[in-house]
Amino acid sequence: QVQLVESGGGLVQAGGSLRLSCTASGRSFSTYNMAWFRQASGKGRELVAVITGTGTTTYYADSVKGRFTISRDNAKNVVYLQMNSLKPEDTAVYYCAAADIGGGRWYRTQYDYDYWGQGTAVTVSS
Repeated sequence: QVQLVESGGGLVQAGGSLRLSCTASGRSFSTYNMAWFRQASGKGRELVAVITGTGTTTYYADSVKGRFTISRDNAKNVVYLQMNSLKPEDTAVYYCAAADIGGGRWYRTQYDYDYWGQGTAVTVSS
């Protein structure tokens, strides 16, 4: 079991930056793959970025590649999403998710993740 709490969302102008944080409970943080998803109003939840338990492997959606960076600090039980060059289409509620590391899962869909935060809203004005 892990509990996740996101923070760092807010209102920013296009071209600006935000850093989202997700703080996890527990003492087994490094055993979870972590991800950021986002859900825009009226749309489904989409994967933004994934980072493995050790932090050595990452994945990014094409829409954010080169602009966003996912990282983690296992000593602090925190995963970050640094968002640069924000665009209005980045406006969404951003969710932190955790998945138990195991075989048979690709960690690319929301259904691959076991635990979720409540989300933090990001609004990018044009």
